[in-house]
Amino acid sequence: ISSAMGCKNCCSICLQCLFGYETNVMLVINNKGVGALFRLIQFMIIAYVAVYVCWIQRAYQDTDSVISSVSTKVKGNILTNTSIEGVHVWDVPEYVIPPQVSTFGEKSFFVLTNVIPTPGQTQSKCPEIPSEVTKCESDSDCIEGHTEVHGNGVQTGHCVQYSDTIKTCEVHAWCPLENDTIIPKPALLGAAEHFTVLIKNNIQYPKFNFRKRNLLHHINSTYLKNCTFDRKTDPHCPIFRLGHMVTEAGEDFSVMALKGGIIGILIDWNCDLEFPERFCIPKYSFSRLDNKNPENNVAPGYNFRFAKYYKNNKSIETRTLIKAFGIRFDVIVFGMAGKFNIVPTIVNLGAALACLSLVTAICDWVMLTCMKDRDQYAKRKFIHLNQNGDSSPLLHLFDNFFYNLLNNLFDNKIQ
Repeated sequence: ISSAMGCKNCCSICLQCLFGYETNVMLVINNKGVGALFRLIQFMIIAYVAVYVCWIQRAYQDTDSVISSVSTKVKGNILTNTSIEGVHVWDVPEYVIPPQVSTFGEKSFFVLTNVIPTPGQTQSKCPEIPSEVTKCESDSDCIEGHTEVHGNGVQTGHCVQYSDTIKTCEVHAWCPLENDTIIPKPALLGAAEHFTVLIKNNIQYPKFNFRKRNLLHHINSTYLKNCTFDRKTDPHCPIFRLGHMVTEAGEDFSVMALKGGIIGILIDWNCDLEFPERFCIPKYSFSRLDNKNPENNVAPGYNFRFAKYYKNNKSIETRTLIKAFGIRFDVIVFGMAGKFNIVPTIVNLGAALACLSLVTAICDWVMLTCMKDRDQYAKRKFIHLNQNGDSSPLLHLFDNFFYNLLNNLFDNKIQ
């Protein structure tokens, strides 16, 4: 009988737990420690939402990435006087190399700053430039038809005199061969720092149907003819002096012009479209992109070779080989635009409310586990109300349940 009664009580309590309804009870506790913790956590969450989520991240906005196109136009002329070419005027078609522009895309342009010319080359035979693998003593040291990876032509199998004291293997090649061991100092086209470049940049944010260009509304033809970019006096002028850009990147143009390098022109189009369109303006900055590490100075700078072909007075194909050093300018456009949208607003507001609801749970845990009067708080925190309107601490209900259950089990064992 007692076992049956225990099972009945057990089932009754399980049904109460299963079909019971829980509702919050407002329990006010005059404890300065718990109260201070409660307000502190609330303040931290509200400050995080207000400052970081809303102000810094602008999480209430929908965002879109910038799409852009860039075109450039370089202007300037240089007069040089060398023993090889004599007096020579360099204009835009010569020092802005079109093949390099097409290789790197429309957002890059290359300006020649230094050259090693080798004029009058023809297809013939000549001694190879001396090195560990091209020096020889006799024809047996040279292999006909052999090519060296770092050589200049195809060996003929003959060992010939390169100078009074050195012999090298003869090669079929464009002769005379280039000797690029001596780089002109100062840079032949060092005056290129005074050249200017006009950068035209069109951007759009498709999601917001927003379009703009870096030629702002107040810029006209008269202004363009007289302005040059200056961060203090003309921060919106789209015409830049090459030397000024290199200086702002933290480099010396005369040093960089010797062996070349890569400069990044960074155009920042971060815009808050909550404000009028006139507030969305580009911000320019400059940085050197190629590696300039004094501890690992292997293959420094930037260079390539190209040739100019012509027929000499004997109708023999001839070329002038040019090893070109220069600065490549990469125009890098980036940015994000944001505008109010109800969906991210609701999502982030819900997340904030969810975080605030955790404050009560944290303080309850502190109150029920860390306070010396936690038993008294627990009795008043959890209350059971039956159908007759009688109330009792919920903990007592569970204590009686487990007490009766253990007694019933103990009685069954004795029987």
